[in-house]
Amino acid sequence: MKSTFVIIGALLAALAVALGAFGAHGLKTLVEQGKFPAKDLETFHTAVQYQMTHALGLILIGLLAAARPSVLLEAAGWTMFVGILVFSGFLYAYVATGMKPFAMFVPIGGVAFIVAWLGVAVAVAAMRR
Repeated sequence: MKSTFVIIGALLAALAVALGAFGAHGLKTLVEQGKFPAKDLETFHTAVQYQMTHALGLILIGLLAAARPSVLLEAAGWTMFVGILVFSGFLYAYVATGMKPFAMFVPIGGVAFIVAWLGVAVAVAAMRR
C-alpha cells in the first residue's frame, strides 16, 4: 500500500506539470486573445498549485509509510487523494464549464487536505513514542 501513494503522487505531480504548462501557454494565449477570462486563469493556477503540493504530500506519506506502516498514514493518504480530486478537480471543472455549482464543492477538498495533514502529524507523533 505504501508504494501506492508514491505512484499516485508521482502521476498527479506529472499531471500538474502538464496542466501548469497548458495554463501558462494555452490558456494564457486565450486570455490575451480575449477568449478566456483572466480570473479563470488564476483559478486554474490555484488548482494546479494545490494539486502539485498535495501530490508531493502523497509521495511523502508513501515514504513515511514505507519506513513505518501506519493505519493513520494510510487514512491520511487516501484523504489527501480525495482532497486533490475534489479541490483541484472541481476547480478544473468550474474553469472548463463556468458552472458555479462546481465551485461549491471545492471547500470539501480543502477540509480533506487539512484532515490529511493533521493525520500525518498525528501519525508521525505516534512514531516518536
